[in-house]
Amino acid sequence: MKALILVDLQNDFCKDGALEVKNGDETISVANFLMNKFSQENSLILATKDWHPSSHKSFAINSNGTIGEVGTLNGVPQVWWPVHCVENTKGSEFHPDLNKDLISTIIYKGTNPEIDSYSGFFDNGRLNETTLNSILKDNKIDTLYILGLATDFCVKFTVLDALQLGYNVYLVEDGCRGVNLEADSSIKAIEEMKNCGATIVKSIDLF
Repeated sequence: MKALILVDLQNDFCKDGALEVKNGDETISVANFLMNKFSQENSLILATKDWHPSSHKSFAINSNGTIGEVGTLNGVPQVWWPVHCVENTKGSEFHPDLNKDLISTIIYKGTNPEIDSYSGFFDNGRLNETTLNSILKDNKIDTLYILGLATDFCVKFTVLDALQLGYNVYLVEDGCRGVNLEADSSIKAIEEMKNCGATIVKSIDLF
């Protein structure tokens, strides 16, 4: 059984968002195309959301950090981010063009102000897990198709955790865009995911 996982297709990661990913909006049409296909097959469609309290310590302003630089948060390496995806704000909402009605379940992550959560499965210290794995197991899912924002952070760590948990993982490359704090970050992320066992595909080749 397979499932589609959409990672963080939220306003703050798209055009004019607080943490805009260049060309992030281009992922929405890919997501809608695949959601339509998966729904026709009655396959599970899930989506993650960054869902931060305003006091989250990954925000540079809350930790006296400099946006884009790397520090340490409670013993875990941490990029200092601008304030983004604060719970119940417009920035945390899905992109308005996303066909939200086809999403069966939303997984909220990054809710603990003391630690960031890139992966849809675990926080960055792997201290706590979300409900994602249990939902997939309850539905007897063994194969995941993953896309979203951003390639080099939340997508990458979701894919790597999924592989470690034993899922067959397909990364839908044209449905991803990266932050690219370094120019080649997304290229390196895709290589890392591939080397760890993910299959890299294009959406048009799936149907």
